[in-house]
Amino acid sequence: MRVVTLLPSATETVYALGVEPVGVSHECDYPPAAREKPSVNRSRVDPTASSGEINEQVAAAEEGDGVYAVDRGTLAELDPDLVVTQGVCDVCAVDHVQVAEAVADLGLDAEVLTLDVHSLADLFDSIHRVGAAVGRADRAAELVADLRDRVAAVETTAARAETRPRVAVLDWLDPVMVAGHWVPEMVATAGGTYGMEAAGAHSRPREWAEVCEYDPEVLVAAPCGFDVAQTRENISDLTDRPGFDDLTAVREGRAYVLDGHHYVNRSGPRLVDTLEFLAALVHPTLFETPPPDAAVELGTVRA
Repeated sequence: MRVVTLLPSATETVYALGVEPVGVSHECDYPPAAREKPSVNRSRVDPTASSGEINEQVAAAEEGDGVYAVDRGTLAELDPDLVVTQGVCDVCAVDHVQVAEAVADLGLDAEVLTLDVHSLADLFDSIHRVGAAVGRADRAAELVADLRDRVAAVETTAARAETRPRVAVLDWLDPVMVAGHWVPEMVATAGGTYGMEAAGAHSRPREWAEVCEYDPEVLVAAPCGFDVAQTRENISDLTDRPGFDDLTAVREGRAYVLDGHHYVNRSGPRLVDTLEFLAALVHPTLFETPPPDAAVELGTVRA
């Protein structure tokens, strides 16, 4: 089967199921073999710009032809049987409507599978759906069972904690956005309290004063599309805000940078890695410290 995956989480899923896609999105970089595949879309936003500049570029693109463009020539050449896309966020990856139009206009005999993940249950369902579509239902069941066991292990360990600290996860810095979708659920599973957004809700901009009033005891900066190094380059967008140093999380050394590009904002199998990392940040005495390429204490980034 010839499979094209148009978002990184789908690429990770099909590889985990033992299927090698023939084409991917411009952002697909895991596993490393994905980097060698033809890109079937392009972004109209410069991902190396600052968080504020990217926000302006996204706003301009949304008023025009959209953030992403499908490379119809490449898509036609690849002639896929299945195209996996998403309906979660048209800023994070090419929208499923745009993909369906391209497939129809090109006259391709391809199924378009749209994933719409907002929770861990949605993640597991998406793996089953992809598995069924690529003929790997048994492997999908095995993968989901393993992921569920890991989630249960985190929940069991976190239940031993004596406190449930207030947690805020930011998935953008300028403007400040509080992470939604699967993040509130994962923080709760990891033994924290997530009081700034409801489980399953979309991430949205918030006034900085709201974050200060909430006064998180654990603060996690995980901008969408930014790894630790790029977040480091943009961290002043957060740390220069008035009252930042007065936050309980900052005063107590419990403010962190977490890789948003590969983990927090990528709804594939490694979302369970993200859960384990969050658990370690919320309850460091109960869980193993995340690797430094995934999470670091914010004070080391500012130094």
